[in-house]
Amino acid sequence: MLERDGKPAARAMRWGLIPSWAKDPRIASKLINARSETADRRPAFRDLLASAGRRALLPADGFFEWLRPEDRRQQRVPFRFTLRDGALFAFAGLWTRAYLPPSEPGGPQTPVETVTILTTAANSVVGRLHDRMPVILPDRASELAWLSPELDLAGAKALCVPLGDDLLVAAPVSPLINKSGIPEGPELLVAAG
Repeated sequence: MLERDGKPAARAMRWGLIPSWAKDPRIASKLINARSETADRRPAFRDLLASAGRRALLPADGFFEWLRPEDRRQQRVPFRFTLRDGALFAFAGLWTRAYLPPSEPGGPQTPVETVTILTTAANSVVGRLHDRMPVILPDRASELAWLSPELDLAGAKALCVPLGDDLLVAAPVSPLINKSGIPEGPELLVAAG
């Protein structure tokens, strides 16, 4: 996101967009991602996509999708998608500030900044598992363009394309990544053998 001086700034945000007009913050669970092709027509996202001040970069080193086996009794297999060179990258996102209801009657509302990830059609690497993928901005120039006030709605939408197949790789990871209560650690990024 951009600060008032026009420079990018890092900030922690809650994943799952809560539009400023939302009456119930639980809507966030339905707005963890947004289709880039239609975001400019959906009430929750349309004003955000056109505004550089509401576009965000979400840094990551990978994302997950699950292979559904033909036999429904079998466990789904998680795959981790990373850049071929292992570098960090940024998802294209949208953010806004909402106000949560008071925790007690007559109390103050609590401001919360929330964010969603934009998605696009899957490239052929992700397409083996899912028909959608996050919008990954492929280089520093596209990241800076995403945040630029000079980028209009059409330009923002033009950046929301599938990452090139040659830039992305997939690898199976431990099925324990699906389990709650399992401590996080690098061993989960290795397929069970």
